[in-house]
Amino acid sequence: MIPKYFFLTKGVGKHKEQLQSFELALRNAGIHYCNLVNVSSIVPPGCKMVSREQGLKMVQPGEITFVVLARNATNEPHRLVASSIGVAIPSGKNQYGYLSEHHSHGQTDEAAGDYAEDLAATMLATTMGIQFDPETAWDERKQLFKTSGMIIKTANITQSATGDKNGLWTTTIAAAVFVPAEKGSLLKTRKNPLKSQKK
Repeated sequence: MIPKYFFLTKGVGKHKEQLQSFELALRNAGIHYCNLVNVSSIVPPGCKMVSREQGLKMVQPGEITFVVLARNATNEPHRLVASSIGVAIPSGKNQYGYLSEHHSHGQTDEAAGDYAEDLAATMLATTMGIQFDPETAWDERKQLFKTSGMIIKTANITQSATGDKNGLWTTTIAAAVFVPAEKGSLLKTRKNPLKSQKK
């Protein structure tokens, strides 16, 4: 199976049980009703990134759903945790892109997001033969990658949170969720299954 679409989502959950805090983070991200299967970091050629809203309309409860998932958790009060997914998409329609997952402590949303985005873009750039100095700042390399004309888009989605002051488990997740090609027709014809269940 080669997915035709993917979307990005994120969430945070807090609970006295670590597993339950993870479940609440999945609910916050909108993907708790799927059977998630972790996969590695390749965006297939021609795979289109759609919005979270569109993507959630294309999955249904109980579906086997492939994801690249970043996950972090703490029960240490006030400890900052973050989970981030970085994306790098090539300009060539027949070339594959990269996703990266990053989990950190003590990083802000911006720092963790930049790091994950840098990881994905650097992995893609090295496979495409783009010459660059790995010691330069990410902002400089980001500009170089885009001006090369070979990398059309880089992005990230990041969720950070501070550990609960009372010691509850705090879990953050960020995910890239793949959707099969045959689900594309649902973009305009189907409502979110969770919304329909609430009626």
